[in-house]
Formats: sequence, C-alpha cells, structure tokens
Amino acid sequence: MPLTSPLQDPELTDRLRRIRLLALDVDGVLTDGQLYFQADGIEIKAFSVQDGHGLKLLKRAGLQVALITGRDSPTVSRRAAALGIQHVFQGVERKLPVLRELVGRLGLEFDQVAYCGDDMPDVGAIRRAGVGISVPNAPDYIQRHADWVTERAGGHGAAREIADTLLRAQGHWDAVLDTYLHGAG
Repeated sequence: MPLTSPLQDPELTDRLRRIRLLALDVDGVLTDGQLYFQADGIEIKAFSVQDGHGLKLLKRAGLQVALITGRDSPTVSRRAAALGIQHVFQGVERKLPVLRELVGRLGLEFDQVAYCGDDMPDVGAIRRAGVGISVPNAPDYIQRHADWVTERAGGHGAAREIADTLLRAQGHWDAVLDTYLHGAG
C-alpha cells in the first residue's frame, strides 16, 4: 500500500527534494470530480482556495506547475490563469506522452517530476514520474501505482497537502511561514 506520510520515509523525502515540476490532473485532484451543469449547459467546477494558494507558493519557491486534464473546460483555463499556471493541457486522454513532451521542453528529467492523478488516463504518468501521487478518492487499482496517496481528497486539500509537503522536503517551509508571520506575504 502506498504511503500517506511521505516525509516519514527518508528515501521518498530525498526524491521529493529533487522535484522541479508538479503536474496535476484536474477533475478528481483539483476538484472533487463532480461535474455541475447549469440549464444553459455551462459547466461549473469548484476549486479549493487553499489548493490554489499552495500552488502559488510552489511557484514562488521556483517550482513549475502544470495541469494535464482529459476534459476541455474554459473554467480550467480561467483558474490556471488566475494562479499563473502557464503549462495547461486540456482534452488529453493519455497523459504520459504530454508529460514526456513537457519534461523535455523544460529540460528536466523524470526524477524531477511529481505527478498526481486519480484515474486510468493518469496511470502511466503516475508510474513514470519521480514521485507518483494519487488521492484517496481514486480507485484502489490506481492508488496501487502511486508512491504516495494523499490524506486529503481531491478538491478538498490534496493539492495543498502536496505543495506543503514539497515545500517542507525542499527546505522552503520556514521561509514561506516567516514571510506570513512578518506581514510581507
């Protein structure tokens, strides 16, 4: 069974220290996986403000963030723009080829990549990433492929848990906290 507390494992903590890119699925990871449609057909998604702030903190610490999602949604485009996420890939059925292309374009190696997903299109990316992550709302057969399953569910703090863990593992946590304790954040 994958770990729920990655910082308790020295080997996994070392792998987390190398991460330079966090790539995330959207539905089921940044959202709870529910799709809501208004009468006029407009799609509505709910995103956690805390997840978004965690992703912004990662970017401030120098990490890249990418979204790779199977659906094509203007809501995702707007959320990514609001968070300053430049690497957004929508309508992607197979995530690994897109992730592979992005890793090459950024001049990274896969051991510098963490990927979080919750369903079959994510399995290849979860398995190939330096740190493969899933969420507790993913099916067991997806979780089995992850190095770490977050304690928080998708859309309910999973991305923030990942961000906070990366910041701690990479030694950025005290500086981030200090910024807010002294009013400069």
